[in-house]
Amino acid sequence: MTEILPERGAVSGPEQPADGGPPRPEGDHGGKAPARERGFAAWWRGDAGEPVRRNSALIVVLLALIAFAAYRRPDVYLDPDRAISNIMTILTQASAVGVLAVGMTFVIIGGGIDLSVGSLVGLASVWCTTVATQEFGMLGILFTAVTVGTIAGLVNGLLIAYGRMVAFIATLAMMVAARGLAAQISNKTTQLVSVEGINGLAESKILGIPLLVLVFLGVVVIAWVLLNRTTFGRRTVAVGGNLEAARLAGINVRRQTLLLYALSGLCCGIAAIILVSLSNAGASTHGEFYELDAIAAAIIGGTALAGGRGTIVGTLLGVLVFAMITNLFILLNLQVEVQNIVKGLIIIGAVLVQQFRIGGLRKRPAAPKAA
Repeated sequence: MTEILPERGAVSGPEQPADGGPPRPEGDHGGKAPARERGFAAWWRGDAGEPVRRNSALIVVLLALIAFAAYRRPDVYLDPDRAISNIMTILTQASAVGVLAVGMTFVIIGGGIDLSVGSLVGLASVWCTTVATQEFGMLGILFTAVTVGTIAGLVNGLLIAYGRMVAFIATLAMMVAARGLAAQISNKTTQLVSVEGINGLAESKILGIPLLVLVFLGVVVIAWVLLNRTTFGRRTVAVGGNLEAARLAGINVRRQTLLLYALSGLCCGIAAIILVSLSNAGASTHGEFYELDAIAAAIIGGTALAGGRGTIVGTLLGVLVFAMITNLFILLNLQVEVQNIVKGLIIIGAVLVQQFRIGGLRKRPAAPKAA
């Protein structure tokens, strides 16, 4: 029997129940949500809506921290001028770690880890501030920092992709070696920068926004496009999600891994320039423990340690949460030790949430196939 469908564009009347009862009024779906609502609810509760849920939760946490800070220090957060100045200070201080966290996000999504980013920042800052380098002026310093960071990242990538070393071991060795090389180059002394262009970067503003903050935001935007709108980003997710499947799909896994660590090294060079401009000097101690902050920000932002999952927006929010906590502790004159304890607890909580979430996805029954 052929079902007769109404003509396209015809206006249908009230919904007629299957049991032949009186027609239901408009909006009454017999206890069932319409397909559009069911689709949104399923998307929100499902795996596809997880990044949005996590980012929304991070925004709520960030707003709660701001509200608490306004309650404890109304003289800073409720005064418009001081509040704006304080926010710009927070963003400026978070710029270096934020750039590192962006590079770390790519590496972790690709199934790796980079413990050497802090030491590479120190190495790049020392190398780009030597007397010989400063003779080439501002462009010489910028080029040297970026080149040193990228080459060091390439070395990491070669050891991991072609030397078949475990990422943890290779980057741990680079962390120790780079810090030692930085100390040897600088002779464990701080190298002052006499180039006015570099010293003026930290004080430069565009439309009232510090230039370093704009550099950080520019890196975030480029990274978002690279991860979400390019083949490179899709290959990164594929390699981190399932290495063997990516290889069978024709992806050059070794080359992709090499490029990911080179990208992380490039971010180290940019972060070194930020720190040099803020301190007007290069030092082998620059970037100490920054690798922990970068990894923590990426994890808080939803980047899975197992690889294959992560967002740039989530990493940005993770950086802002940690920066806000640091600023709050400074304003309240609390000890650094307590701040580190709080950060550690936050990292543990984020990892536990990831573990329970992955376990829930594994136990979730498969959706029935359509007939």
